[in-house]
Amino acid sequence: MQKNEITELESGAEAHTQREILSQPELWQEVYHLIKKQNAEISNFLTPVLQKENLRILLTGAGTSGYIGDAAQGTLQKLWRRPVQAVPTTEIVIQPDSIFLRAVPTLLISFARSGNSPESVEAARLANHCCDEIYHFIITCNGEGALANMHAAASENVFCLVLPERTNDKSLAMTSSFTCMLLSVLLVARVDSIEEEFPKIQRIVEQGNAILDKQILLENLAMTCFERVVFLGSGENLGIAKECHLKLLELTDGKQVVMSDSFLAFRHGPRAFVNASTLVVYLFSRNPHIMRYERDLAEDISRDARSIYSLQVGGGDGLVLSNSSNIAWSIDTENQYQMIPVTLVGQLLGYYSAVHSGINPDSPSSSGSISRVVQGVNIYTE
Repeated sequence: MQKNEITELESGAEAHTQREILSQPELWQEVYHLIKKQNAEISNFLTPVLQKENLRILLTGAGTSGYIGDAAQGTLQKLWRRPVQAVPTTEIVIQPDSIFLRAVPTLLISFARSGNSPESVEAARLANHCCDEIYHFIITCNGEGALANMHAAASENVFCLVLPERTNDKSLAMTSSFTCMLLSVLLVARVDSIEEEFPKIQRIVEQGNAILDKQILLENLAMTCFERVVFLGSGENLGIAKECHLKLLELTDGKQVVMSDSFLAFRHGPRAFVNASTLVVYLFSRNPHIMRYERDLAEDISRDARSIYSLQVGGGDGLVLSNSSNIAWSIDTENQYQMIPVTLVGQLLGYYSAVHSGINPDSPSSSGSISRVVQGVNIYTE
């Protein structure tokens, strides 16, 4: 497909995906100001809850929304000094008794773009049923959704944070909704010092724009038509790697063979996935200790006789690998938001892979097997 054809697609009436990807750095600032404006209400709700003895915190959502919990879990646990666990709604719905502990006070933080998926609503209902003391903090992009409506008629145990309407992606694949909900929960954890967070937000806006400036590189990689793609991340970036994996899978309608894993786990069998036509995407950690393990694997793969191609994201300029491209920036070990712009790499690779495969990124599922709001899920209450 020639460049003019891409331009024609991007200017079409249904060209939401590209617009939603490009809007993110601006939206991150908008989300920051929204939470800053509501900081008193958020703090008034959360402070007494977080002071409860033996409090347990669960992060939940389905698919992309579930990966928000995977990415945020470690940071929230460090900041709140309480047990924090990411559990998908898809697990809560089928085995609530294995997730909830009746006598333990629980804060359920739910992430939902539309708030209308059956699992999102049922997970909240089950939490009320299975816990003697339950608190809900809902982060959603849709103030009219079923999950948000819990807040309208709710008691004092529910707080609903509705993000700006532009975060409610119209395309099938979640892009700005993912990064904005992830940013929101990280900001909520710092709500009592929200003014101090703005320089960090400015920094990730710069990093996001730096990745957007690399679109030609990412488009060229998509045009190379690798047989397989691997996203590797550690800690918080493992959740980002999972989301990048899903974006590439969704936007290519399953035609791209793709996987994700942590750097260390990849050595234990999954490395067999790599062949001579594989792109390995390294999502390097901001933690220098973790990156020592990551560099070891990256250097090992670069010595592979098959000349495996790689893309380095983050990690500064100090690592030189053969047969590799680099999107680098200065490591900021104290900026817990730095994982957020990394997500744009998977989104753009997915977008350009779809375009060059003749797939409409806004509605990539030719069979209709996946949809914007999941369909066909029956909820069984007994």
